[in-house]
Amino acid sequence: MGDAQDLDALGNMRDDLSTSSQSALPTDTNTPSANTQSDWGPRGTAGVSFAAALSFEKVDVRIGGRQILDKIDLSLVPGEIVCLLGESGSGKSTILRVAAGIQSINGGEVRVNGKLVSTKGAEILPKERGVGLMFQDFALFPHLTLLNNVCFGLNQLKRGEAIKQARSALKRVGLLDRQNDYPHMLSGGQQQRLALARTFAPKPGILMLDEPFSSVDARLRENVRVETLAILRETRATTIIVTHDPEEAMVLGDRIALLRQGRVVQIDSPANIYLRPVDLEAAKFFSPLTQIDAVVNGGYAQSPLGKVATPNHKDGTEVTLAVRPVGALEITNDTGGVPGRIVSKREALGLDIFEVQVHNIEAPVIIRATSNMSLRPGDDILLSLNHEHVLVFDRV
Repeated sequence: MGDAQDLDALGNMRDDLSTSSQSALPTDTNTPSANTQSDWGPRGTAGVSFAAALSFEKVDVRIGGRQILDKIDLSLVPGEIVCLLGESGSGKSTILRVAAGIQSINGGEVRVNGKLVSTKGAEILPKERGVGLMFQDFALFPHLTLLNNVCFGLNQLKRGEAIKQARSALKRVGLLDRQNDYPHMLSGGQQQRLALARTFAPKPGILMLDEPFSSVDARLRENVRVETLAILRETRATTIIVTHDPEEAMVLGDRIALLRQGRVVQIDSPANIYLRPVDLEAAKFFSPLTQIDAVVNGGYAQSPLGKVATPNHKDGTEVTLAVRPVGALEITNDTGGVPGRIVSKREALGLDIFEVQVHNIEAPVIIRATSNMSLRPGDDILLSLNHEHVLVFDRV
């Protein structure tokens, strides 16, 4: 992601994901030709669920003597989408397994609509929780047709009603005409759509998706996200999405919960968690940073790039300035700018990514800027610092 300048664009992207009814982006296919959004079914036909509240209260999970969840507190209101973001091993997928009832807990409580469903030594069966879980590997039944894969979660219905509901779900994801095929006949993106259909077909009050786009080709991922989010909004189910991709979390989530070593270190709106990260490690999760150590004097921290206002830090405080690639630094013609030399340049979809050596900063400063063919490695440039986009943290 970029810095604060990109948040308007991010907001537009979120709006497009939620409300767009037309898209020229390609969706998944087994043939070389690119299909369009028409491969998905008509919007507004996924069926509405009775959204449920979900809460974790001081939940502990230990597996093999290792602490996986450490007194997790997390609450979701009905109908919201929360993305769990964190490194591998931070406990993201375990939260889903606990909510679904397939992982016991060693302490604390889990409640659905205020009803206790998990505590130490006592669990309500998964089928009684109203929770739909889509596994990262999709967990499709290879010996069952697409129709019977979706029907599998509808065994509480009469066969005729189950088939009708399953076909409706398959139609919504654009796979009704493949109902008699088998999962191995589908591409990765189509398997994702089948797994999604099977998850929302029973109309659970809570939907949980574990890395739902990891098996989708990068070229098609944006379109699959568009349609998946549209379905989640249509169902109105309370939703948890596990991801390791910060941009994906910011686009999809009403809120983001950042996990680290089995704990929620911050939960907030995408804009707030990006602009006001709780600590330096949280900030580094969302973008690369140039880190500069400084000392506060007279309400400012002086750096080789210029001074930065520090109204929340007392004079004499040792701080770390975190400079993001976008927004904090601009290449300028102002003679008052800070001198630097371009040591490398990479082009990336209309942007240039520069590494710039600045006097008294050990590592090159990274800058993302609009593509400029006239700038080359070895060029001397001037930099202007926008201190409002520099993050300031107590030095640790």
